[in-house]
Amino acid sequence: MANAKKAEVVLSNKNYLAEAKTRNHFLTLDQSVAAGGGDNGPTPVEYLLTAIGGCVSMTLRTFAQRKGWDVGEITVNVTQREQLTATGIKKWLTEDISFEKELTEDQKRKLLIFAGKCPVAKIVKGETEIISNIQ
Repeated sequence: MANAKKAEVVLSNKNYLAEAKTRNHFLTLDQSVAAGGGDNGPTPVEYLLTAIGGCVSMTLRTFAQRKGWDVGEITVNVTQREQLTATGIKKWLTEDISFEKELTEDQKRKLLIFAGKCPVAKIVKGETEIISNIQ
């Protein structure tokens, strides 16, 4: 599998403090103090939201460069929302995307369509199967 991506996560014996390694990069994950952690790093959900926002912004930059559009700085704010309904708690994510430069309505429409092509968002939307194994 030449295109396989990998992250190894080791949860310490310090409540929820985890260390992750991917390629040559080290990341720290933790829970908030209120959730029993030490707040020594972003939570897994915060990393997921960051991954989506980063991927969407990079996907949009790729599209804009192909079109020759100078969009300037791209900001993507990703928020997890939830609402209590009659059938339980409904959760969803919102992406608020903004550009430094002024865009036409046609450019905005095309960029919004292309934002949905972000590989991380596709994973979250359920296009990737997860197979778990205990070794």
